[in-house]
Amino acid sequence: MSANIDAFLEMQIAERGASPNTIAAYQRDLQGLEHFLQGIGTNLVQASNNDLRDYLAFLTTHHYSLKTQSRHLSTIREFYRFLYSENTIKQNPTDYLEAPKTQKSLPKYLSEEDVFSLIQQAKETRLHTLLEVLYASGMRVSELVGLPVDAVIREKKHIFVTGKGNKERIVPLNEMACESLTKWLHEREKKYPRADKNKWLFPAKSKSGHLTRGTFFKELKKLALEIGLDPTKVSPHVFRHSFASHMIAHEADLRSVQKLLGHADIATTEIYTHILPNRLKKVIEKSHPLAYNTQKEK
Repeated sequence: MSANIDAFLEMQIAERGASPNTIAAYQRDLQGLEHFLQGIGTNLVQASNNDLRDYLAFLTTHHYSLKTQSRHLSTIREFYRFLYSENTIKQNPTDYLEAPKTQKSLPKYLSEEDVFSLIQQAKETRLHTLLEVLYASGMRVSELVGLPVDAVIREKKHIFVTGKGNKERIVPLNEMACESLTKWLHEREKKYPRADKNKWLFPAKSKSGHLTRGTFFKELKKLALEIGLDPTKVSPHVFRHSFASHMIAHEADLRSVQKLLGHADIATTEIYTHILPNRLKKVIEKSHPLAYNTQKEK
């Protein structure tokens, strides 16, 4: 890997607080670009606008999804802006590069009945708590499994969450999530004799010291099978989508949902407006004067 990629990744960590997952994605994308450029006889610093266009065409011909192509382009633009700001290159070759046209896909989410069934089926306290907190808060799975125990503000029924870019937010919890969390904290002390020495809310014998996303993912898939749900349609991220979709369906405003999800831009939250047509139809049926008069005549 080139020194320029190393420098770019170091900047992302030091100045932007990029997460390990983001850094890993940047590294994969840039190494892929580097390998391609070497194959056509050039390198990252000498690459031209046409070279980068050829790389994007390469991604298309090798059947990379539009979403993946867009992510690669975003990485490339970030990287070359960095090289330009550092005076490593005199001209930015990403100028006028066009992004592939993507179709907005609707977020996959579960019905309220399926969510409740999964939560009720989770007999083991830790898994039950994970699902209750996840559905009550809409947290990212990485935020959830990586919660320190002191993030729980029990008196005020809130959780202190550190999200992407080390941005902090306070998320309220409902009664069911609080009850499940209290039970888990008691069990945690019994299950882990040295729990007071472990800072994580969900400690585990892993490299990080806390429950991994992979373990949670497997437990949730197994739970889906137990109640007859297709496990390919169930994941922690689908729970996050379900939280947001159900909140919108129950007339939560977009700004509130944005804050709860930790989205920097409300445009990201707007994908959940797919739920609005049915909600608006109900509002019209309930509130429109003509609809009211029709109901009254009946």
